[in-house]
Amino acid sequence: MDIHLDADSPVPPYEQVRLRIAELAADGALPAGAKLPPVRRLAADLGLAVNTVARAYRELEQGGLVETRGRAGTVVTARAARTPAEAQRAAQRYAETTRNLGVAPEAALELVRAALQLPG
Repeated sequence: MDIHLDADSPVPPYEQVRLRIAELAADGALPAGAKLPPVRRLAADLGLAVNTVARAYRELEQGGLVETRGRAGTVVTARAARTPAEAQRAAQRYAETTRNLGVAPEAALELVRAALQLPG
């Protein structure tokens, strides 16, 4: 899997992994149904702790971008494959901007809900 971590980035490693997998799915490099490597193997390949990769997978699953099927592994969902890569990049830029401004994550989400006119 084409994931390269930037040790100098203010973005935590789990978030870099999560964003890259989401981007690969959105770009079609990981089509719907594609099986992700087991957490332990990807962690070893990237030189990360198992819990770091596990967190990335959990957050991808909470976002509906992957689905864990027990012994069958973790696969990319159709939803992830349809998410435009530019939308993923825009979300990343927003997260970095709010983080740099010192905005708490919950406050950043509330700003997005307000901008989209979504109920809180």
